Order: sequence, then C-alpha cells, then structure tokens
Amino acid sequence: MKDILIITSYFPPEIGAASNRMFHLAMGLQKQDYKVSVITPLPNYPTGKIFPEYKGQFKHKSIENNITIFRLWLYASNSKNKFARLFAMFSYSFSLIWFFMWNKIPETVIVQSPPLLVAFTNMFFLRSKKRKLILNVSDLWPIAGLELGAFKKNFSYKLLEKIERFNYRNADVVLGQSEEIITHISNLYPNTVACLYRNFPDFEPPQMIDRSPTEENIKLVYAGLLGMAQGIYKLCKNLDYSRLEFHIYGAGAEQDKIKNYILENPELPITFHGELTRNQLHKELLKYDITIIPLLHRIYGSVPSKIFEYARLGLPMLYFGGGEGEELVKAYNLGWTAKPGDYKALNEVIMTIELEALTLENNERIKNIALEHFDFKKQLELLDVFI
Repeated sequence: MKDILIITSYFPPEIGAASNRMFHLAMGLQKQDYKVSVITPLPNYPTGKIFPEYKGQFKHKSIENNITIFRLWLYASNSKNKFARLFAMFSYSFSLIWFFMWNKIPETVIVQSPPLLVAFTNMFFLRSKKRKLILNVSDLWPIAGLELGAFKKNFSYKLLEKIERFNYRNADVVLGQSEEIITHISNLYPNTVACLYRNFPDFEPPQMIDRSPTEENIKLVYAGLLGMAQGIYKLCKNLDYSRLEFHIYGAGAEQDKIKNYILENPELPITFHGELTRNQLHKELLKYDITIIPLLHRIYGSVPSKIFEYARLGLPMLYFGGGEGEELVKAYNLGWTAKPGDYKALNEVIMTIELEALTLENNERIKNIALEHFDFKKQLELLDVFI
C-alpha cells in the first residue's frame, strides 16, 4: 500500500468548495488502496475563529474514514487587514515546517494552492529528487487577486509572481482545475506535466422533487460563501423581484450586510437561511427552481465547482461569472448565462425564463449529463497514472 500525503489549508469539518474538493480527493485515494494522511490547520473557516471543539490545542491527530488527519495550529483570522491575513498564512507555514522537522514525510505529496505562500512553504521544504510533489492549483494567484482588486502591480505582486513560478517549477505534476490554468502553466513551463483535474463532486444525488411549474414566481437560490468575490449583497440590491423570490444560504464577510439589507427592505422577497451541512443543503436546494452562480468580476482560471455539484443535483443554473464557467454551462446546456457585472442583462435573462421549462424532466436531463461527463471516479482513475 503506497503512502500519500495531502497538505491543504481547508478540510472538513470546514465547509466550502475547497474543503469538499480535498475531502473527496482524500476519500477517493483511500478507496483506491492508498494509505492517505492529511495535514490541515485547526478548523477555522469561514469564521476566522478556531472551532470550539479544537480551541486551546496546538495540534490534533485523528483517524477518520481510515485517513490520518493532522490538524496544526495557526493564528486564525478572516480580517480584512492584509497583514493579519498574511500573519495567519505565515503561522500555518511555521507549523508545517515544525511538522516536517519531526515527522517522516511520504514520498508522494499533494499540495493545495492557493494559498500561495503556504504552497511555497511545502514546495521549498519538501523538494527532493526522491519525493514526488503534485501541486493542485484551484485558482491562479496572484492573477486572480489582481482581477479582484486585492493586489496592484507593484513590488509585492512581482514577488508573488516569483513565488508562483517557483511552485510550478518545482512540481513534478501540476493539477489544474480549468483549461485556462493548464494553458497558463504550460506557457510558463512547457516541460512541466500539467493535467486537467476539475472539482467533480462524489455523492449520491438525493431523490428529485416533482415541483409544479405553475407557480407565479421563480424561486431563485444562492448557496455558498458570502464573500466579496461573489457579490451577493450587490446582487440583492440589483435584482428585479417582479417575478422572483431570492433565497440565500451560507456565511461570510457580507453576511451581516445582507441580513441588514433584508431587515431594511421587508417588502422584498429575500430570505436568508444561514448555514446548513452539505447533506442538508442538497435536500433543501431541490425545493428551488434555479440556482445562481455569480462572480462580481470574471476571474481568469476560475471555474466554480458549484457548476458540477448543482448539475449532479439536476438543478438548472443561472451563471453570472463569465469565462470558462460560462462556456461549460453553454456547452452542456445546464441553464442560462449573463455577462458578469451587467445586472440589466441578468434581469432580462430572468424575464425570458419560462416556468413551463422548469420541469422534472429537465432536471433529470441535467443530472444525466453530470453523471456522464462530470464523473469523479473516472477522473480519479486518470490521476492514478500521475501518482
């Protein structure tokens, strides 16, 4: 049985796409008879506070689903202050270095990036001719940060670019979650082995609900991180509610602003439901007609994993983020698209949606597309070649 280590900044019981992605990867490899271990911080995302059951601990070791999990200390923070976030990343990096000094590291290591600085710590300290380093790139930093307005092209940005390229250069294999990521890395380092590895989900879809399509209003739902990149607060302010009710699930930086907006505008059909476990959320989502996947700005290299998850649920989607994600929704006929940032166009698209099209048959069609084209097990078999 071959040992493999996964190093990630996000892992259950934390919620979100990154946590789910790494959990499915770990479970998939374990089922393929790998001896899997995971290094991750003490759970703190997205609240920026160590979860109550882990408070006061500097490290925590457990065996869950036959996977050994090492949870290391970090200075937890979700502060908007750049220095606080930077210190949080450095603190986890220091814990990783300490772990490397006192523990035997397997010959095959999968490193999650971003965070870029944490990935750099792993690539720098674990590089060895005897060790295979697989870099799993889910977003292109620092490019994504530049497009989000978090960075400016200055000395710090150039330093992050050097760190990014060091990571690619020292990886034996790079897994990219979009064609744009693969193209970017291949252009920089043509000899680096780069493999498309999308964030396909691995769960048994719940039984779909046969909802009546004769109701007057479309029930639109968003579920996920309520952060700056998603722009849900701005979405609340710009939607046309004449034939729409909007339901929100999740948590994040904009949560309080959204709740206050709802309180200040009680006449609007907006409901905030808070957080649910993933299994609970899947069942709840089946009550709605359409889900929306927004990005405030088109981000090069980004393909939201919600596309694949909602398709597996058979849930039609309204994609409002542009780029490769939009191309996927169009190519597989998974729903509707609107140009990111253009709320007039978004509302016009919503007005064209016919209630008669929101049927169980259409949901089944979308689910069958996902089962055929977004198959986690087939993708994992391809990954096995590189491990």
